[in-house]
Amino acid sequence: MPNHKSAEKRDRQNEKRRLINRSNQGSLRTQIKKLRTALEGSDKQQSQDLLAPTVSLIDKAVNKGILHKNTAARYKSRLTARVSNLA
Repeated sequence: MPNHKSAEKRDRQNEKRRLINRSNQGSLRTQIKKLRTALEGSDKQQSQDLLAPTVSLIDKAVNKGILHKNTAARYKSRLTARVSNLA
């Protein structure tokens, strides 16, 4: 329980930020899952269509501090390579 007014405000801000982070992280995971599902189904056209928005979401996650830049680079590299191998 916070003892100061500033600590109460910090708690409110932290909770708001936590919910935003969870939402962004969830949408990122969902997008990656959609692409992986298309890859597993060997759906070449859908995989290519999903790659650009997925890479964009990964980059946005880095800017928002949800993913580390090296983790994002690894995801992008592996997903792009898998899409390329389908073609």
